Amino acid sequence: QVQLVESGGGFVQTGGSLRLSCAASGRTVSSTDMAWLRQPPGKEREFVAIIRGSSGLVSSSITYYADSVKGRFTIPRDNAKNTVHLQMNSLKPEDTAVYYCAAGDVVVNARSPRQYDYWGQGTQVTVSS
Repeated sequence: QVQLVESGGGFVQTGGSLRLSCAASGRTVSSTDMAWLRQPPGKEREFVAIIRGSSGLVSSSITYYADSVKGRFTIPRDNAKNTVHLQMNSLKPEDTAVYYCAAGDVVVNARSPRQYDYWGQGTQVTVSS
C-alpha cells in the first residue's frame, strides 16, 4: 500500500519561503515519478513540479516546472529518507492553494492530474499580500 504524507504548509507573507515535505511509504521515491500539484481556492487542481524516477539502470533526476513557478520553486529529493520536498521561494499571493504530493506508475503528461495514481491528503499554503 502506497502512502504519501505531506507536511510543512502554513501562512507566509509575500516574498517569503516555505518547504513542503512528502514522506512516502510503499514506494521508493528514487524510482517513481513524484510530483506536486496544487488547487487554488475555487479553481481546478494544477501541476506545479515533477521529478522523474529512475528506470532500470538509468538514474534520473530530471525535473519539470510549471511556468508560473519556474525560477522560484524546486523539487529536491532525499533518497535516504524516501522523501520529496517542494522548496518555495519568493512566494506570491497567487501561490495560495492546497498543495498535494502525488506519485505515478507511468506519467506521460505530467501536467494532467489524471496521470497520478497515488495522492497525499494535501497541505494548505496561504500567502498574504
